[in-house]
Amino acid sequence: MGLQAGDLKDMMYDIFEVDSYASKMGDDKNIVTLSFSLKEKEAADDLMNFLEKGYSFVLDSDATPGEQSDGTVKVFVELERNRDVHKNILEIVDGVKNLSNIDDFKFRYYKNFKSKPVSEEELTLSIPSDPDRYGITVTETNLDNYKNFFSNSYVDSIDLLEDTLTVRKAFAEPVNFKLLDFGDRTTTFSKISETLDIMNSYAEMLYLTKYLGDYNISKYGEKLVFENQDKVLVLKRI
Repeated sequence: MGLQAGDLKDMMYDIFEVDSYASKMGDDKNIVTLSFSLKEKEAADDLMNFLEKGYSFVLDSDATPGEQSDGTVKVFVELERNRDVHKNILEIVDGVKNLSNIDDFKFRYYKNFKSKPVSEEELTLSIPSDPDRYGITVTETNLDNYKNFFSNSYVDSIDLLEDTLTVRKAFAEPVNFKLLDFGDRTTTFSKISETLDIMNSYAEMLYLTKYLGDYNISKYGEKLVFENQDKVLVLKRI
């Protein structure tokens, strides 16, 4: 018997990623990949089968064989990158809403720090439907990608699940942060009202520099500010 309304309630996270993972079916410029995060393998397998059998435009659907570094099981969906792809994503999300009882799904494009509400307008602005535009979009969003932002660090894995950023390093405890803000330097700093803390935060800054690498890190109240070129990331330890 197939999935019924509400069968995946409390089994899914409300943010999915787009074009964050390589396609198995062909060149990434021709294929859009969606990735949904679930809490259990059985639920992921059920969603995989639902998506593969329920939508004629789905090229392939697959689930990871087990739990990933962020503690979730991923379900991947591959679609042709064409003028209908935004409409097709909306149709998939409508179906998944019914299964999960999640009314307000959000998406991250290419592992972007910031998620966006799912709407035709936001999907059209973020996701290239033209294969020739794909490479340009990925290049333009390079440092917006939470993997690329820390590409010069010493860590083994970086995962962003909802608004929790988890950094892991071999032979050390993982470090968890809450994502507060991300953007260009001028705009992001203009929103920080707290006072720069130098003396009291020295030990923590030294620890984070040794853990993450030689990034420009500062602390304003409880806000940790990481700078990489013209991009600024604001986090809070949890």
